Amino acid sequence: MEIFRTFEHMKLVFATANPGKIREAQEILGEGFELVTPASLGITEDIPETGSTLRENSRQKADYIYNKTGLDCFADDSGLEVDLLDGAPGVETARYAGADKNPQANIAKLLREMGGREPRTARFRTCVTLIINGGYHYFDGVMEGSIGYVCKGEGGFGYDPIFTPEGYDRTNAELGEEEKNAISHRGKALRAMAAYLKK
Repeated sequence: MEIFRTFEHMKLVFATANPGKIREAQEILGEGFELVTPASLGITEDIPETGSTLRENSRQKADYIYNKTGLDCFADDSGLEVDLLDGAPGVETARYAGADKNPQANIAKLLREMGGREPRTARFRTCVTLIINGGYHYFDGVMEGSIGYVCKGEGGFGYDPIFTPEGYDRTNAELGEEEKNAISHRGKALRAMAAYLKK
């Protein structure tokens, strides 16, 4: 049987079916890490997310993969917190407009609920749960910013076309992948995880 993890090279199962997230994570983790998708291991069903916090959801997803495979793995849960909406959509970020997780519908609902009101401050928050050798480790990242009034940009995924990071005059969807990864909430959490693993 293949040894799944070595000092020079580490395979990790990333508990997501989102190709945008996989590409972003591989870019951030860089050489020395190989990301394996649940689908490539025959896990194609939706992974449960019934927690009331981002951390609970990320742990639940990591647990699901670990219990199925016994392999080193990690999962993230990310949420958009809009101050005007008392922190919503939060844990409901991906399914804000319904269970089908339609990004355009989610954006439309968010803009409709915010209307023309100010302030439009918001943040993306990521919680990552890593299970390695059966032990649990947690890493967090936050990206502050604001919500625009219209979609701008063709890149990214999710709410990227309406989210402008603090200190920028372009949305996440207008930033290059490398530029976005350097400041993103998920990037911060994954870099913290990579630094821990490389120790």
